Amino acid sequence: MTRGVEEPEAAVSITLRPLSYPPTRRRARAVAMTAYAVALAAWSELLGIPNDTVQVFLWLWLGTVAWSIEARPAYHLNFLKDWWLPVAGLVVYFYSRGLTDELGLPVHVSMPIRFDTWLGGGEIPTTRLQDAWCADPCLKDSEPRWYDFVLTTVYATHFLTGLTIAAVLWVRRRVEWIRWMRRYLVINFGALATYIVYPMAPPWMASEKGWLDADVTRITARGWHDVGLGRVDLILQGVGNPVAAMPSLHAGITFLVAFYGIQRLRTRWRWLLALYPLAMSTALVYNAEHYVIDILAGALLAGLVLVGCQWWENSRDRVISPRTTAPTG
Repeated sequence: MTRGVEEPEAAVSITLRPLSYPPTRRRARAVAMTAYAVALAAWSELLGIPNDTVQVFLWLWLGTVAWSIEARPAYHLNFLKDWWLPVAGLVVYFYSRGLTDELGLPVHVSMPIRFDTWLGGGEIPTTRLQDAWCADPCLKDSEPRWYDFVLTTVYATHFLTGLTIAAVLWVRRRVEWIRWMRRYLVINFGALATYIVYPMAPPWMASEKGWLDADVTRITARGWHDVGLGRVDLILQGVGNPVAAMPSLHAGITFLVAFYGIQRLRTRWRWLLALYPLAMSTALVYNAEHYVIDILAGALLAGLVLVGCQWWENSRDRVISPRTTAPTG
């Protein structure tokens, strides 16, 4: 894998300087990555799997340091220089999301129930899945099945996948990194705007409050109960919003990953990426985290973000290219 000068792109070339890929011997990289993996595993076992944005960012930075362990310090500092603004934006999103349920707007309840009841033929899909797959009665502390572990794991990937993809792209192709990070930020803030104007109760809350004429249980964490795994918000803590449900950002990010990967990759195996949103959607509905309509809204948001960002980049290219192209003749 080599990295010379990035391929030109008018929209970013004037702001994103190219970096040469730092040479690192395979043995040194193997030792450093092994040490990194052991440290991360120990951290996850003792404290919990990194879950908040800042903690994930720091562990990803350490991962890039381990990958290019023999690079000069200036190369590793470039990670901080490039990432501090996007991470600051995600922190703003995190805290803003936690405040949107305190604006005094009414919480919407009936619309998603009506839609999902129609879709499920008289019964919401969450009820159907929990009746078929969960224990009877379906409780948080019921004995987990193997698919509980799988679906809980899929759910937890939401907190890692987007930034992990960004870290890989930053190492390999920084032009692609900025494209992905743009889309990742836009979908987060797009969801935030909707949470502000349309707070909505998810299935588990509607059931607890008696708004839903069905007993469904939030069983998201049950899959990891027997293996002792957990997630930890070590740096960003104490902020949550139970009515930030429409659209489902968990679903939206997975659709963004799948759509973007299918669009950008050329291998025939890229179509397997469609399994990611399918698995996440199943986990969200089964665990009573979201209605199906929330997932459809997340998919729609992901599609709009991809189309909108591509249109903006193409438009900016057309504006900047005449000024960045050297004269000929």
